[in-house]
Amino acid sequence: MRGRRGGRWAAGLAASLMLLTACGGTAAPRADDQALRRLLDRWSTAVRDHDESAYLAAVDPAYRPDRRRVFAGLAEVPLASWEYRLVRTGTPQPQRGGGRRVEADAELRYRLAGYDTAPVVVPVGLTLVRRGGGHWYVAGQRIRGAVPLWEQGRVTAVTGRYSLVLGVGQDEARLRAVAGLADRAVPDVDRAWHGGAWARRVVVEVPASLDRMAALLGAPAARYRGIAAVTTGETGGGPGAPADRVVVNPEAYGTLGDFGRGVVLTHETAHVATREQTSAATPLWLSEGFADWAAYRGSGRTPAQAAPELAREVVAGRAPEGLPDDAEFSFSGEAGRLSRAYEEGWLACRMIADRWGEDRLVAFYRAVGAHAGRAGAVEGAVREVLGTSPEEFTARWRTYVTDALTA
Repeated sequence: MRGRRGGRWAAGLAASLMLLTACGGTAAPRADDQALRRLLDRWSTAVRDHDESAYLAAVDPAYRPDRRRVFAGLAEVPLASWEYRLVRTGTPQPQRGGGRRVEADAELRYRLAGYDTAPVVVPVGLTLVRRGGGHWYVAGQRIRGAVPLWEQGRVTAVTGRYSLVLGVGQDEARLRAVAGLADRAVPDVDRAWHGGAWARRVVVEVPASLDRMAALLGAPAARYRGIAAVTTGETGGGPGAPADRVVVNPEAYGTLGDFGRGVVLTHETAHVATREQTSAATPLWLSEGFADWAAYRGSGRTPAQAAPELAREVVAGRAPEGLPDDAEFSFSGEAGRLSRAYEEGWLACRMIADRWGEDRLVAFYRAVGAHAGRAGAVEGAVREVLGTSPEEFTARWRTYVTDALTA
């Protein structure tokens, strides 16, 4: 399953332009803004240098216990960069007992060494205070949207041949098992993707619970109940985008056997591999179907074993009339319908690989994703890559589904 991570900034653009320095700006930066930028620079440098004393020296005493915990959580995270950028500052307010207090919008930008080619940007709100002597300190931080893993506790990092697994509240042996499956998934997906351009490595995050998974994704926990893993990252991102994160739901993942866990990680790794060729033109039946095809490819599982929900419907005389639309992949709907949507997409991709060849399946995926928009994308690729009509393609798929599930 592919998820998308994003967020919205609060209103106040006009005020921001008055306070920020830019090439076309009309106002010089305030002395306070300069001091705050220096404070955040020192704070960022302390993280990069693994200097706890310098890190805590930038923090207000009352806030240090919380930040000491977070600094410890970062100890094993392999950072290539870490930087706070001040975006907007409010008007400083006097504090009881002297000094000043200001609320600010900022961005935390970080990269994981060996994985991110561009920074991950985390919008944050900061509370900054000025104490006696004129020194500014960080007195509070509020993550806006998805909460990074190290904010949830001490991170354990396991590095595989093709994978980086980061976990909180997880036994190291379990994380090594995840890395082992991810290391097998990467070459399997590379063969399915027929050597297409992608990073050939994967970052996996394993939080302590479903609720913590939801916090990582900035979404309600109910949306992911029963879902073993999702992949974050914007579709269509170029090679300069941050690496996707495969985020594991430890509760659902823990109920699976080794085969099921391998399927899940291979499926999610396929989303990582195909991200650049996936766009708004790509229907979910194709993106999820291809990921499942890559995961089951070479597994020896029969269609009835891999598509039990759809098999029951077909045997009962209720074969599907057409390929599933995006709405049928909703995780808030009926669970059986969701399973059938995945299974229908998988069998469509399996049919293309069987009837036209794996090279054509990959070419079909790329052609759909390269289309300017959703309208006509699949239809055009059916004609140009597969040499048939959309009507004939659907008819062949319906026959293929029935034959495969009643054999």
